[in-house]
Amino acid sequence: MNTPTTLRPPRNATIERSTRETTISLSLVVDGTGVADVATGIGFLDHLLTALAHHARFDLNLRCVGDLNVDDHHTAEDCALALGSALDQALGDRVGIARFGHAFAPLDEALSRVVVDLITRPVAVVDLGLTRERLGALACENVPHVLRSLAMAGRFTLHADVLRGENDHHRAESAFKALAIALRGAVAIDGDAINSTKGAL
Repeated sequence: MNTPTTLRPPRNATIERSTRETTISLSLVVDGTGVADVATGIGFLDHLLTALAHHARFDLNLRCVGDLNVDDHHTAEDCALALGSALDQALGDRVGIARFGHAFAPLDEALSRVVVDLITRPVAVVDLGLTRERLGALACENVPHVLRSLAMAGRFTLHADVLRGENDHHRAESAFKALAIALRGAVAIDGDAINSTKGAL
């Protein structure tokens, strides 16, 4: 029997993740107000994750100490994996969620489109068209990698495309904002049943 919407437990998660490459502490509130406190050691990654939390209306607290003496890859990837795992944990059995979400988000001349399906089959198709080598201390190759890692650990389908834009900062940020808005719609409670003709996600 499905749990009535009014009796749902809080959709929260806490992740502690420690490897030889990174140490991460993360807390996530899905039904939050968009308050974010993010410190990864990579300024532009902080910027993107803060925008994601704000526009998704997630409350996010994230601390990461990574091997930035090597490069930014492990920190970027592991933060995305931790956030994805937290989202998956917070959503639980996913009963009653809208499941699908889509959004367009502009940032000045840049325009991004993101479509998500919170089914538990992770797929990520990401085309941001970034051309710079780095955005601050974050390698541009790691921006789509963060999105893919988030989808894999979060167990959802993600299609993210930057449709136009001349500035890579704008392109990347608009993609994260579009993802945020799409997730905000997809996690919304839309009943008391699993939104699938199969009866399972």
